[in-house]
Amino acid sequence: MTRSAGVVICGAGILGISAAYYLSKAGVKDIILVDERPPLSLTSDRSTECYRNWWQDSAMLNLMNRSIDLMEKLAEESNNIFNMNRRGYLYATAVEEKIPALIERSKRTSSLGAGPVRVHTADNSSYQPAPAEGFANQPNGADLLLGAELIHKHFPYLNENTCAVLHARRAGWLSAQQLGMYLLEGARKLGVKVEAARVIGVNVEGGKIRAVKLSNGEEINTSIFVNAAGPFLKEVGAMLGVEIPIVTETHLKASIKDSLGVLQRNAPLLIWDDEQMLQWSKEEKAELQTDESTAWLTEKFPAGAHSRPEGAGDSLTILLLWEYKTKINEPIFPIEMDEQYPEVALRGLSAMLPRLKEYFEKMPRPHLDGGYYTRTRENLPLVGKLAVEGAYIIGAASGYGIMSACGLGELLAKEITNASLPSYTLAFDPSRYKDPEYQKRLQQWSDIGQL
Repeated sequence: MTRSAGVVICGAGILGISAAYYLSKAGVKDIILVDERPPLSLTSDRSTECYRNWWQDSAMLNLMNRSIDLMEKLAEESNNIFNMNRRGYLYATAVEEKIPALIERSKRTSSLGAGPVRVHTADNSSYQPAPAEGFANQPNGADLLLGAELIHKHFPYLNENTCAVLHARRAGWLSAQQLGMYLLEGARKLGVKVEAARVIGVNVEGGKIRAVKLSNGEEINTSIFVNAAGPFLKEVGAMLGVEIPIVTETHLKASIKDSLGVLQRNAPLLIWDDEQMLQWSKEEKAELQTDESTAWLTEKFPAGAHSRPEGAGDSLTILLLWEYKTKINEPIFPIEMDEQYPEVALRGLSAMLPRLKEYFEKMPRPHLDGGYYTRTRENLPLVGKLAVEGAYIIGAASGYGIMSACGLGELLAKEITNASLPSYTLAFDPSRYKDPEYQKRLQQWSDIGQL
């Protein structure tokens, strides 16, 4: 069976859906969204569901500011159907020597357009805590709280040695599933069709897109094809004869029921900015060190353990997240789980949230899941034209897919419809890798902004 379409999008994750939504909003007709799985069911529903405009990279910061603008607009028009809040990201340290660098990084991020940095001490503070719900009428920028007295007035659950916290304010979280479904329903109302099938081939003639072949035997004639295949970007790119410069990393997420009330339900996303050693008893440490497969658990771990509350009342849970051991591999589903992860993350987070130690002896049964972060070497996304005429890509949004989806979907729609493009367009264009100077920069790229 053969039919025609104006645009075929491969992948119904949050980025493919966003692309379909903003293309249809721009007036593009006959869009078909193709995925063999139900929408938002592969990696989009494994997200931490957080967002922030606090980035050290100018292009990323401007993208996120725009994407958050769009999300806030959607929240306003939908009566906040996806429960967007503005609790913020709280970066915490117990190392006084790190405070000057923290201040310097904050000033740089502020100068890029994230908003002002307000410094607070116990003697001079006008700090306003973030509300648990909603996002309107909240400050931009960040608040830097110095000194244990002030910090524990507002965040009593933190380690008593915490000496500085940076509260990034244009940040928080939302329901990724609800946001995605709201975009999908909006796209459907504008005529977007969803096809339950797998893309098995793309016909390219004369360097141009001609048709897309599906696993159900259909062939769709089209001149525009969008690769939004998430962790399978590379596989779909090969159908076009185009190498996609990405890797996929396994990222896990655990949660436990907080029956002891360790974490206040109105807490922001909490990030421990210090390296650490996991806390073990002398006997436990000695036993771990006798086996090569467990000795690593007694060595130094990286900074970045993070957590947030989810739910309320008897259903309150704590998310446990920490990328202490990155594993690059080809995407395989179902994803391989590490049964040690919940306990390691729990022990790591106890450095920031000491009462988590109360769960060491009898840890609540954890829920463990995960997905893949698909990213480029420098952790900037891929959005724009590919080498084949009519072929586009939207992806490699790593751990920031939910927060960037609206901005990236809008950007792709602008590229396809030849609309005026924002300043950050070239930073994400796949053609950047053809620039010899950019290739040189890649070799020195260090801070990729990943949590």
